[in-house]
Amino acid sequence: MELSRMSWKEAREAVRQAKVALLPVGSTEQHGPHLPLGTDWMTAQEIARRAGKKGGWLVLPTIPVGVSEHHRHFWGTLWVPPDVLRNYVIGVARSLAFHGLRKMVFVNGHGGNTAALEEAARRLREEGIYAYVYVWWRAIAETIAQVVETGGSHAAEMETAVVLAVAPELVRPENYGEAVAKGAPEWGKKVEGVDVGFDTADFTESGATGDPSRATVEKGEKILQAAAEKLDAFCRWLASQPEEALAPKPHLP
Repeated sequence: MELSRMSWKEAREAVRQAKVALLPVGSTEQHGPHLPLGTDWMTAQEIARRAGKKGGWLVLPTIPVGVSEHHRHFWGTLWVPPDVLRNYVIGVARSLAFHGLRKMVFVNGHGGNTAALEEAARRLREEGIYAYVYVWWRAIAETIAQVVETGGSHAAEMETAVVLAVAPELVRPENYGEAVAKGAPEWGKKVEGVDVGFDTADFTESGATGDPSRATVEKGEKILQAAAEKLDAFCRWLASQPEEALAPKPHLP
C-alpha cells in the first residue's frame, strides 16, 4: 500500500487498517562512475515496497536526500545537515500519528543517515510515537556474506548487484574498470587506527570502493529478497506489541 498513490478517502481506510508504516530514507550522492546518484534511495524504496506487499504495511513517500556532505566533491551530490533530516522525519512521523498510526520504521538506505534517524526515533518515543531504524545491510549480514564475493561497501559488488536488480538500465558496466583503478579496496582511510578520511575524496578518486565487476542480477535479487523478508518480520513483531510495551520505562525507585 503506497500512500502517495491513494486519494484521501483511500488513505483513510489504509491508515486505519495498517498497523505499521514504512518510511524509506536514502540519499542522492555519487556512487562511482558506474552507478546512479539515486542508488541509496532506490534501494530503500524497493525494499520497503517489497516488504509492504508482503505484510500489508503502509509505504510512505521516499525521502531522497540525506546526510551526504562527505561526498560533496563529486558532481551532483546533494545533502542536508543531520539536524535537518532528524527534524524532517520527526515531522513526518508526527503528521502520521495525527491520523492515528503511531508505529513506523525508517527504512534506511544510507549509512550517513543512521545517527540522525536514531536520534529522531529516541525523541519520538518520548511523545508516544514508536519509530525504529532498519539498516538493511546490517539486518542481513549473513546473507551478504554468503552472496557477495568481494569486499568494499560503497558502489562495490553489493550495491551494484542491487541496482542491477532494481534499475539495470542505470548501471554502466563499461566504467567498472575506472571504478576499481581509481577507487579504494575498502571504505575509509586510517593511520595507526585513527580515521583520517573525513571525505570520500580523501581515499578514492573514482568515488567507489571494491570491485563491482562480480555483481549480477541474481545476487541483487537474493539481497533484496532477504532484506524485504527481514523487514517484514520486524514489522510483524512491531505490530504485535502493545504500545505500553514500547513506551519508555518509568524512573527507577
